[in-house]
Amino acid sequence: MNVLRFPLCLLALAAALASAAALAQDKGAPISKFGFVNTERILRDAAPAQRAQKKIEAEFQKRDQELARIADQLKRMQEDMEKNSVTMSEPQRRAKERDFGDLNREFQRKQREFREDLNQRRNEELAQVVEQANRVIRQIAEQEKFDIIFQDAVFASPRIDITDKVIKALEGKSPAK
Repeated sequence: MNVLRFPLCLLALAAALASAAALAQDKGAPISKFGFVNTERILRDAAPAQRAQKKIEAEFQKRDQELARIADQLKRMQEDMEKNSVTMSEPQRRAKERDFGDLNREFQRKQREFREDLNQRRNEELAQVVEQANRVIRQIAEQEKFDIIFQDAVFASPRIDITDKVIKALEGKSPAK
């Protein structure tokens, strides 16, 4: 039930704004100007977001390679244990299983730390991109006299979508009016 409340509120708000715009037009007042920005597209396609992604990839490349190396080592150890378990003595088999378990725990710990660190860095970098995008959106809103700009909606007409303008402005190109 709560899940539906948010979209219904947006629909109600949009309907109220549209009614207010129609009413204002009937009375000779200026028509409200709406805009929409697709944040997901900005975080995927804008140059600053792509630079941030490349920076993060470079920063975490060594750790990713180390994890791949350990995973490969674990795979070889498991194959070796399966292949030679019949010919190994009980103490040898237990020692190999213990080594495998130790390495596997180390791998799990490093993998968890890697994911946590990666997510934290990604959030830090993307927060900067979002902040920069919000400044650009405000500039466009002021320059082009928008009354409201929505971010992320269930549906928005391409007619009011200003995402391309924001992306171009973030790339240092002047947005088309």
